[in-house]
Amino acid sequence: MKRSRFSTPSSPSSVHLSTSIHESTSTFAGAFSPSIPPQTLQALPSFATATHKICAWRRPSRQKSLTANSKPLYDEGYDDDGESWAGKRLSSVLRDTQTEGTVVVARWYGGHNIGPIRFAHIEACARDAIARGKLAQTQDAAVKKQKREDEMRRAALVEHLQERDYNIFALRKLLAEKRRGVECRGMAEKDKEKEVELQTPQKIQAYEGMGLEALNRIGKARDATIAFVLKQIDRVDEELRLVEGGVGGEVERGTKGVNEEENEEVKDEEKEATLK
Repeated sequence: MKRSRFSTPSSPSSVHLSTSIHESTSTFAGAFSPSIPPQTLQALPSFATATHKICAWRRPSRQKSLTANSKPLYDEGYDDDGESWAGKRLSSVLRDTQTEGTVVVARWYGGHNIGPIRFAHIEACARDAIARGKLAQTQDAAVKKQKREDEMRRAALVEHLQERDYNIFALRKLLAEKRRGVECRGMAEKDKEKEVELQTPQKIQAYEGMGLEALNRIGKARDATIAFVLKQIDRVDEELRLVEGGVGGEVERGTKGVNEEENEEVKDEEKEATLK
């Protein structure tokens, strides 16, 4: 007996093929699909030359049980296609593995009888095809779950970034007000009454079209910006304390120098925000 991977490039993506089994002059190969009808699965191009195309199916029934807490009902059936008793064995495989769908095992008869071993090969091909189908379904479900989780994380990141943008704007306004307080020391009363003007953000960042990696990078840039502005606020608060305490001379850092440093930081932030 020999085994080899049975494949066909013309099979639909919802068809899962077994390893083929060779015994004497006979060859067996299975196919499983959770959705394709029996006759369609039997008509696979790769099974066109097979002597027998044994088939079995098991699907949820439209009928409902009248008994409470009863087990689900299924519509089951099989087709021996000339290989007596083989279809019933495939039906048992579907039931034993609690599988919903259609399974077909093709046999190419080479002219020599091989006895009851043929049923073992038929069942083995069916179980292999079903196992491959269930593995693919599990992988597809995992991919879909990961996609949903990524989308949820991305939506949360977008929301957090929008909040950070607002926080950055509010912090910059507070910083400008505090700097204005330093500059107003010793000014005329009419100059002190001027309101602090702070331009609104030039544009609203469109985060919706960005991926997780780009959003994470921008999030780090926004965190760095917030930390920088908070540091500048602390520095201006210290300058205010020095001025109010009557300390003469130049303050530790002039407004011009602070503005220049902040402008450089803003440029770096905007450059980071454009990465996708």
